[in-house]
Amino acid sequence: MKGYRGYFLNKFGWFALTFVFAFVLNFLLPRLMPGDPVAAIVARQAQGISNSTGVQAIYQQYTELFGTNKPLWEQFIIYVQNVLRGDFGFSFSQYPRTVADVLGASIGWTLMLQLPAILVGWTLGNMLGALAAYLRGGFDRILMPSSIFLSSFPPFGMAVILLVIFAVQLRWFPTSGGYGFDLIPSMTPEFLRSVVVHYQLPFWSIVLIGIGGYAIGMRSMSIYELNADYVKFSRFMGLKDSRIAAYVFRNAMLPQVTGLALALGTMVGGALIAEIIYSYPGLGTTLLNGVMGQDYPLISASTLIITLMVLTATFVLEILYGVIDPRIKATQSD
Repeated sequence: MKGYRGYFLNKFGWFALTFVFAFVLNFLLPRLMPGDPVAAIVARQAQGISNSTGVQAIYQQYTELFGTNKPLWEQFIIYVQNVLRGDFGFSFSQYPRTVADVLGASIGWTLMLQLPAILVGWTLGNMLGALAAYLRGGFDRILMPSSIFLSSFPPFGMAVILLVIFAVQLRWFPTSGGYGFDLIPSMTPEFLRSVVVHYQLPFWSIVLIGIGGYAIGMRSMSIYELNADYVKFSRFMGLKDSRIAAYVFRNAMLPQVTGLALALGTMVGGALIAEIIYSYPGLGTTLLNGVMGQDYPLISASTLIITLMVLTATFVLEILYGVIDPRIKATQSD
């Protein structure tokens, strides 16, 4: 128990140190971007005002509201205090909306897209990889090159290919958006039908990439387990192939479960490029709009959420590894 306490404290220390470092970078990097976002807001608010004194007064009012007239160290202290209260401030690019309101509207779309896509890609990839290892022959010769081909594509490459083929050439699906631009979000059949149609291309662009990678991993692990000594001994003892296969694929699934946990942990930050290409109203598009509008609070809050989820997923996996496999704990404790 004492060794495990040391292992846990060591991992938690690295988690805390990494989070603090990432937190500081999340605050500093957006504010080091060139330009003045407050000036853009004032330009929108001061349309039709020819009096320069009035425009200057509006500018000073917004710099005080957003705190950009204060020194950077003072802004950082205020930012930390606000984050501890769950307050990320107002969005520069979508003022007077708050950052929490903007993120709350976009994260739901990202979760709705990526959670099913990750689970479907993981399930199909593992099934195909297991079948390829067990059946071999022609099925394996077709699946393996196909999986390598799919896994080698970056997310934006697959998204562009599906967009060109099925939206531009065949015109089966719309090219962008999460629903029809002429519709108001509601629970009507017309709106839900539009959401499902717009959902297809972003969803399958993520699924196809996942299938290839998981199939390759499952096939390799299954082949390794099928050649293990316990499989040969089990066959010598006369056990049925179906029972042996159950043990083999259960053992082969362990690394795949790790991959699934990491994918779920990084879900909010994953495949954001696909959302941007399809202008899907998720976190990816929101983050892009924040960067284009020099929206410091929105950029910082988005990257902080992504960072926290990635670090938390990694930390939980390392703790579970230490519980499941004492050899990992013993090795890293030494």
